[in-house]
Amino acid sequence: MKKIFLLISVFILNGCLGMPESVQPITGFELERYLGKWYEVARLDHAFEKGLSQVTAEYRLREDGSVLVLNRGFSESKNEWKEAEGKAYFVNSVSEGYLKVSFFGPFYGSYVVFELDRENYQYAFISGPSKKYLWLLSRTPSVGIEIIEKFIRMSKWRGFDTDSLIFVQHN
Repeated sequence: MKKIFLLISVFILNGCLGMPESVQPITGFELERYLGKWYEVARLDHAFEKGLSQVTAEYRLREDGSVLVLNRGFSESKNEWKEAEGKAYFVNSVSEGYLKVSFFGPFYGSYVVFELDRENYQYAFISGPSKKYLWLLSRTPSVGIEIIEKFIRMSKWRGFDTDSLIFVQHN
């Protein structure tokens, strides 16, 4: 029985490292340019972010070569800041925008950069392991309408439910 449970657990955990068929990670990714603070502009909502505004993600290089991930958002209903610290590792190559991120011990989920402002690293479109996870990140709290339209168009084409997007408020 333990072997069956272990086998099922391995399949479940590995399933979290996949990505939607329609999503491909960018190549030519440069971690050094990606590090720093990003603002969440839009997302598909999840229990772990429900009701949060002013959401940011900060990425820093750790001594072991992995990436420290610090997510932060404000809960209006509780009138308090929520933080989650995690770590990320590249799944394949350091030049591919495909990482695995963990906030809870040995459990990892996919972090797939499928579009990026390659010139200035000012915005990024991110997918998780399935079409339930989608984010638009920016170096600034807001972006121009052309970036939002591009995000919606590219995400919709990939099968994401763009009608359910939440646009994050920043003060």
